[in-house]
Amino acid sequence: MNKPSPATGVTVLAAVAHPDDIEFMIAGTLLLLQQAGATIHLWNFTNGCCGSAKEQREKIAAVRWREACDSAHLAGGIAHPPLFDDLAIFYDAPSLARVSAVVREIQPTIILTQSPHDYMEDHQNASRLMVSAAFTRGMRNFHTLPPRAPYDKPVALYHALPHGLHDILRQPVRAETFVDITSVLAQKRKMLGLHRSQKEWLDVTQNMDAYLDDMEAMARKVGRASGRFEAAEGWRRHLHLGLAQAEFDPLGEILRERCWTDPAFIQPLYSDPK
Repeated sequence: MNKPSPATGVTVLAAVAHPDDIEFMIAGTLLLLQQAGATIHLWNFTNGCCGSAKEQREKIAAVRWREACDSAHLAGGIAHPPLFDDLAIFYDAPSLARVSAVVREIQPTIILTQSPHDYMEDHQNASRLMVSAAFTRGMRNFHTLPPRAPYDKPVALYHALPHGLHDILRQPVRAETFVDITSVLAQKRKMLGLHRSQKEWLDVTQNMDAYLDDMEAMARKVGRASGRFEAAEGWRRHLHLGLAQAEFDPLGEILRERCWTDPAFIQPLYSDPK
């Protein structure tokens, strides 16, 4: 009898603010989880309607949805449609009700989302909404839009490193866990390359003429920071309270030798009496 894959029955949701955010900071880990047998879902909260220097909102939004679907297909994943316009992700009750409905539909085991300390508000608010949506997944008296039944399963939530590897005050953000993405870096680059509409936009707004190289350079910087991998993505696991037991770490359990957690990341402040 064939031994089951380590990720059999595992559902992973990668949820971010904008089309191409997954490809910059999350896609390598997502690809490895898919290769291990997990079902993967890719979700951009916004439609990318402001991501063009010349196209009208409706046209560029349609283009970016097609690009996101192409990227998800290449990864072997399921794409979910956006809920908001660019710069319209707000941490409020109506937004949380809509985001929570999608989380209850997918019922993820693992959530991969953005850093709570990223360079722009859309990224930070996407992170906050995902944390609260995970927390309210089993609350019967929290009503989603549209209505979806609550569920009670453990979930582990991991925050990616911020884009640029620094917080909004220019301080470097340190990873707790490093995932070796060397073997899937080329596929991650192909996924990002499918967001063709963004090359011109990034050229105009951020002087990122070689945005594919910029993504790869960040992955190699994180790899060097690990001290053991050629290219890596960095993660910080959200506190388990309200989500799962303290020891629940499916990312490490599934990826094993491709995943290394720095034991010095969390220094004990409180200890049990002897």
